[in-house]
Amino acid sequence: MKDWNEFKIVLAIGRAGSLVGAAKDLGNDHSTVFRWLNALEERRGVKLFDRTTNRYVPTDAGAQMIMAAERLEAEIMTLDRSIIGQDERLVGKLRITSSETLAYRILNEILADFRRKHDGIELELLVDNRQLDLLRREADIAIRATRPHEGELFGRKIASTPWTFYGSSGYLSERGKPANVESLSSHVVIGWDGGSVAAASMWLTDNVSPRAFAYRTSSLISQLMAVKAGLGLALLPCYLGDPEPDIERVQEPLAELTRELWLITHKDLRTTGRVRAFFDHVGAGLIARRALLEGDRSTVPTDATKVS
Repeated sequence: MKDWNEFKIVLAIGRAGSLVGAAKDLGNDHSTVFRWLNALEERRGVKLFDRTTNRYVPTDAGAQMIMAAERLEAEIMTLDRSIIGQDERLVGKLRITSSETLAYRILNEILADFRRKHDGIELELLVDNRQLDLLRREADIAIRATRPHEGELFGRKIASTPWTFYGSSGYLSERGKPANVESLSSHVVIGWDGGSVAAASMWLTDNVSPRAFAYRTSSLISQLMAVKAGLGLALLPCYLGDPEPDIERVQEPLAELTRELWLITHKDLRTTGRVRAFFDHVGAGLIARRALLEGDRSTVPTDATKVS
C-alpha cells in the first residue's frame, strides 16, 4: 500500500471503534468514511473490520494495518516536529488547549496581550477538559492541571491550584455552612454528570451521599452559575470562585484536591520561535497571577469592590 490516506482511514476507525468517531477525527461525515472503507476493502480484496451492532472491530488484517499505521504516524509526527522545531519565525498558527475555567477567568487577558506583541502568530484555543494528545499534535501547547509524565514532553510548573466548596450568600443565610465534609450530605450539592472522570467528580462520589445532588453538569462554568443562582454548593477551583462577588468559600481548601498547573509542549517544539515566545510571555502572565491561582484571597477585591 502506497497511499497514507488508506492507513489514516483504517487507523481512525480502529481508534474510534465507529464510523461516527472516525469521521469526527478525519473531518468528514460518517457516510463518506463508510464509502471510503467499502472501496478500500473491495480494492484490497480483504475485510478489515467486523461490523457489530455498536462497534467496528478490526479483523486480523485490520489489526495488522492499524499497527502499521501507528508506526507510520509516529514517524511522520517525529519528522513534522523536527522540521517545525527549526522554525524560528514569530509567525504561523499555535494550537493551545486549556480548561474552560482557566480560559474564562485568566487566559484571554494574557492571550490578548500576547497578540498585541506578536500579531504574526495566529492562536487557536481548544477549550477542553480532556487531555488532548501532544504527542499526536492534537495541540502544540497545553495548559493543564497535571504534571507531564511522558518523557517526550517538556513542561514548566506555574502554580498549585486548590479547590473548595462555594455557596451563594442567599443559600448560606438560609441553610448555613456545612461544619465539615461529613455534613455536606445534608446540604444541596451541585455535581458532575455520570460519565465524568474528573478528580473532583470522583471525590464527590466517594464523600457525598447521592441523595444530596440536586443538579449535575459537566461544565464547571455551569456549576459556578448554579452556585450564584443559589441552587446549592459546588466544589470549584479557588481561582474561579474567589473573585465572584456573590459567593463565598464554605470550607478551607481540600488538600487532596490541590492540583499543579503546568505549561507543556513537546520537547521537539520547545525551540520553535512561536512556541518559545508563547512560553515566555504567557508563562510570565500566568506566574504574575500566581496568588489568584493559589487561592490567596488577600489579592482578591472584597465585597462591593470585588469584580469577576
